[in-house]
Amino acid sequence: MPVISFLNQKGGVGKTTLAVHVADALARRGRKTLLVDADPQGSALDWAAARQGEPRFPVVGLPRPSIHKELPAIARGFDWVVLDGPPRVYDVARSAIMASDAVLIPVQPSPYDVWAANEILELFKEADVYRPLVKRAFVVNRKIVNTAIGRDVNEALADYLLPVLDAAVCQRVAFADSATLGKTVFDADPDGPAAREVVALVDEIEGFVG
Repeated sequence: MPVISFLNQKGGVGKTTLAVHVADALARRGRKTLLVDADPQGSALDWAAARQGEPRFPVVGLPRPSIHKELPAIARGFDWVVLDGPPRVYDVARSAIMASDAVLIPVQPSPYDVWAANEILELFKEADVYRPLVKRAFVVNRKIVNTAIGRDVNEALADYLLPVLDAAVCQRVAFADSATLGKTVFDADPDGPAAREVVALVDEIEGFVG
């Protein structure tokens, strides 16, 4: 049962959007998936509450620094666990790292996001004392197509010596429009560019986690 977390100490990088869409994509592939909302703001829980009809996967709230202790029992019987982590809540984020098999760090293509990535790397150093084999990689989110900064973000992240996933998710209105209804881009336009980007990301995540 792989546990993947979307973590970044900087807010507003799209952790919840990626976590919800990755969980939905996995569920659509027949994987029994659990989405864990570890953010005290509860955005993933709000998304689930807005959804009409039968959910494809459950969403549970666990914004506590004991995630790594509680999650094994909560997630028993699931094929995948996707964890939406908090910004600026260090003890909860540290616990999320220790609960994970892989941590994905969403980064927007802006200098501020690249500079802020150092904070989550400091947390890795602390968590590595207890869980040194957690895989980690950057994922570029809200990329603006056909812009220089969108093309150069991988180079800007190279100093951190972590891999950057090839699959990037672009800034698209479809993500915001679907979220207001508790849906995903797969509901609105399953063959559209946003859905194709998420599919490519999940393909790469599955290979990355192994």
